[in-house]
This record gives sequence, structure tokens and C-alpha cells, in this order.
Amino acid sequence: MATSHRRRALVTGASVGIGKAFAEELGRRGNDLVLVARNEEQLEELSLALERRHGISAEVLVADLSSPAEIARVVERLSQGSQIDTLINNAGRGAHEAFATSPLSDHLAQIDLNVRALVELCSAALTVMVARGSGSVLNVASVSAFQPVPNEAVYGATKAFVLSLTETLHVELKGTGVKVTALCPGFTRSEFQQRSGVASSATPAFMWQEASEVAVAGLDALEAGKAICVPGMHNKVLAGVTKVTPRSLLRASAGVVTRRLG
Repeated sequence: MATSHRRRALVTGASVGIGKAFAEELGRRGNDLVLVARNEEQLEELSLALERRHGISAEVLVADLSSPAEIARVVERLSQGSQIDTLINNAGRGAHEAFATSPLSDHLAQIDLNVRALVELCSAALTVMVARGSGSVLNVASVSAFQPVPNEAVYGATKAFVLSLTETLHVELKGTGVKVTALCPGFTRSEFQQRSGVASSATPAFMWQEASEVAVAGLDALEAGKAICVPGMHNKVLAGVTKVTPRSLLRASAGVVTRRLG
């Protein structure tokens, strides 16, 4: 008799913030997990908590996705071993500083993690998924993908890349049995905002969402086969406005917002 297969999801950046919220929600929905991040202690703690709370298996895979060698280890896990049904490309890096006064190494580090690692993991996962005719990939972009983002030039550009790539894959993979969705959150309460240097006090409270809200919205959209998910009505309005606003006005308004955030 064939054994039943419980769905398994691999989550990058799983130790904190939205990644941790994804792991929690996926576990609640009965998925086994592969948790990927740099901090082994945090991953082990999360793994034990999720296994105890949801009765699932939560494998720990310690990897720094800014390193090509460590990306290769995650690629290998996606390509071999127990089947991965869902890939959550959540790991990312940002910075809040003017492009010209930031070290080139910071810009390249953002590109390596936000773009290179994501593309490599997408390629590995989709090669297997398309061949078997099932699977799903959620790539975490940002509302920053829709507009200029002064003082976050490279971050915004990488997220625009992620959005464009994901929309294209969504079209290419029609009829293959594989779903691909771009999640575009706005301000989310997490360690990411703190590390990026964004002043939360300068942002109205109504614009903030909890990581758990964002994760639920993203997974629901992925299951529904949507190309793009913008969680939160205020973010939907912002994304919609950018589509009809002249680029010159978008640039001017982005500059005003940037000065307020400091």
C-alpha cells in the first residue's frame, strides 16, 4: 500500500519576522517544514516548538544565502531528498541610506541575497516541480517594487526584479500544475525593519501589519493561484495609485516620504 505524503515546505529566512510567521502558519496547516536561516540556535528552538505545537516534522538547514557555497547546499536539498512541495523565498536584506554614500559591498550584498539566491532556489525548485507536475513557489517582493524608493534604491530595484520575474513565471507555468505568486507587503512589524534602519515612529500606525497577517495572506493567495498578493487595504490602494500616477509625481512624492522617515 502506498504511503500518504504530507506536504513539505522549505522556508528561507525562517528564524524571525515574516519567515517565522510563514513557518508557524504552514505548520498550523499541517505541512512538514525545512527551516533555512543563518542562526542555528533560533532555528532549533523554532523547530522544536513547531513540532510540539502542530505534530509535524521541522528540519533545520543552517545556511547563509549570501554565500554561493551555502546557496548550493539549499539547492541540493530542493533537488534531492524528501520532496519539497512549496518553496517560500522570504530571505532578504535591505538598507536605509543614500546610494552614493553607501559602500558598494552593501549594494552587492543586497543583490546577492534578494536576487541571486532567489533565482537559484527558484530554478532548482521549479526544475523538479515542473517535471512532476505539481508544486508552488512564493517569492516575497514588496510594495517598494511598484515605485521609486529614495534611500533604498537597490532594495527597491531588487524587489521590482522579484515582482517582474514572478509575474513572468506565473505566465510561463500555466498548465504545468505549478503555482507561483509574488507577495508584496508594506510596513510589517519585524526585525527586518529595525535592521534596515527605518524609523517606525515616523510611519502612521494604520500602515503597519503584523507578520502573521502577511503570512496568511500570502499563503492564501498562493493556494488560490494568484500572480500577486498585496496584503492590507492601504497597501492595495498604494499599489493601485502607482499604476495611474505619472512617474514624475511618484518620484516627487517618494522624496517627501523619504525625508519623513529620516
